Amino acid sequence: MGSEAGIVRKPRFLGLHGFRTSGAILKTQIETKWPKSVLEKIDIVYPDAPFPAQGKSDVEGIFDPPYYEWFQFNKEFTTYTNFDECLAYIEDIMIKQGPFDGLLGFSQGAILSGGLPGLQAKGMALTKVPQIKNLIIIGGAKFKNVTVAENAYSSPIHCPSLHFLGENDFLKPYGLELLESCVDPVVIHHPKGHTIPRFDETGLKMILSFLERIEKDILSEQEKDLCYKEEENAVAA
Repeated sequence: MGSEAGIVRKPRFLGLHGFRTSGAILKTQIETKWPKSVLEKIDIVYPDAPFPAQGKSDVEGIFDPPYYEWFQFNKEFTTYTNFDECLAYIEDIMIKQGPFDGLLGFSQGAILSGGLPGLQAKGMALTKVPQIKNLIIIGGAKFKNVTVAENAYSSPIHCPSLHFLGENDFLKPYGLELLESCVDPVVIHHPKGHTIPRFDETGLKMILSFLERIEKDILSEQEKDLCYKEEENAVAA
């Protein structure tokens, strides 16, 4: 193939931060924990969630404000406020800053990331953007709102997914529930709690392999596009 097809762009992910944090905080968390060998293989866009934090943030004193949240919920996590506005906001980012090769989410951002493919497939979200292709879920769980969950998980999640499960993460049982809805998920276990983890040797190999698989898909798409352009040029000539 020509040089145009031989230059493979990096996988590009939309990074959804945790509850009452920010895009800048997620960027710092990832870039201080993940090694250069991973960071140089992926591009991540880090937007802030649409709503200013409506209460105390767990990262106060660790990371500077401002803090944001994607949507609000009751104490049982079963009733959501501003959820439709959140979905529209994410779609607008994907329209203006996309296309993306996948979603990367932590905590509340991971819950969103894991549920969006199903909502998109049902026509309940992200109807104006391409289908979500890949997921990276860090400290995730399922939606607990009955209506949202029924739409998000009524069918298996077929897109490739990479999940980080912390042995001491309070969300681990719910992260395991999310795995049950995914087809052939890749799972990286780590000994920490609800956090962005560092990699051991096994985990490092797994995420690099996951990203390399996406790179191959991108290269295949680039080659198809190049062939199509060459055919168009030949017809025009």
